[in-house]
Amino acid sequence: MDDCQQSTAPRSAVSAVVCRLWTNGLFRYLPNKNMQLLADILIAAIAALHLYFLYFEMFAWDTIGRKTFKQIPPEVFPKTKVLAANQGLYNGFLAAGLVWSLLIEDRHWSFYVAIFFLTCVLIAGIYGALTAAKKIFLVQGLPALIALILLHVR
Repeated sequence: MDDCQQSTAPRSAVSAVVCRLWTNGLFRYLPNKNMQLLADILIAAIAALHLYFLYFEMFAWDTIGRKTFKQIPPEVFPKTKVLAANQGLYNGFLAAGLVWSLLIEDRHWSFYVAIFFLTCVLIAGIYGALTAAKKIFLVQGLPALIALILLHVR
């Protein structure tokens, strides 16, 4: 039993959160907590990236979309706004699943949920690279692959 669980003294909210993170959260894999922390940081970054995709595909398709996808003629953006919004929604689901994997206290469930959503991101990155642009794999697929490797070497 660690110091967080042994203490009977009242704790502040901050110390309670730190103790909870230490025992169940970010540092839940004590044998190699550095690899787990690195994987958690990468998962959070991938989730943030997909939240950004959600934003620009759902709400800024005519502005950020045009700047990002310069090879697409400008007159196509208004016609594809609904399709882009639908794609953005799916990116939001991926982000939600990755964030959820970081919040689950049970280390086994957290691991399995992270594996599932990272695999979805990896497959989307591979598919995007094969059908649209190779850069998609570097931006989307490669970070997911690295996070999957980190989860397995912890």
